[in-house]
Amino acid sequence: MIADILKDADVKMSASIVNLKSDLTKIRTGRAQGSLVEDILVSYYGMNTSLKELASISVPEASLIQIKPFDRNSLGDIETAIRNADLGLTPVNDGTFVRLSLPPITEERRIELSKQVKKTGEEAKVSLRTIRGDAWSRVQGLIKNNEATEDDKYQAEKDLNELIERKNKEVDLMITEKESEVMKI
Repeated sequence: MIADILKDADVKMSASIVNLKSDLTKIRTGRAQGSLVEDILVSYYGMNTSLKELASISVPEASLIQIKPFDRNSLGDIETAIRNADLGLTPVNDGTFVRLSLPPITEERRIELSKQVKKTGEEAKVSLRTIRGDAWSRVQGLIKNNEATEDDKYQAEKDLNELIERKNKEVDLMITEKESEVMKI
């Protein structure tokens, strides 16, 4: 019973770390990345569709994102969606592609991005602590209903603490790597 609770907590914590990884890819570094724009919602024939479903996204140069829609009629919709996404980028529509030229990041902007990375990491840690708290409540419920012993409780507490410590180290490593990537000129 307790093993199932610990396994469930581990799976949820791993999912939280996957979400963190996804969030970090959306934070701009010095190099252009398709993940910066792929989840922008485009109003296409009245439906909101993500950009990655409407077009191929490539990065031919370090500071250029090139978007080629599968349907040329969607070029205007894509251009509008990018303008409305508030990325601070100006799309250039040449009739075949939408190009986004990324300006170099200033030192001030790098510091802001670094703070954003730290904030995202802290949100992931809060999520991990919440998952740990839920698992601990479930363990205490088993003790209260006499479905587990006090020894099981102490072992579960030790296992949960080891699990969250391991996951927090994983988060810290990801945050440190992303911060150094953001601050690198």
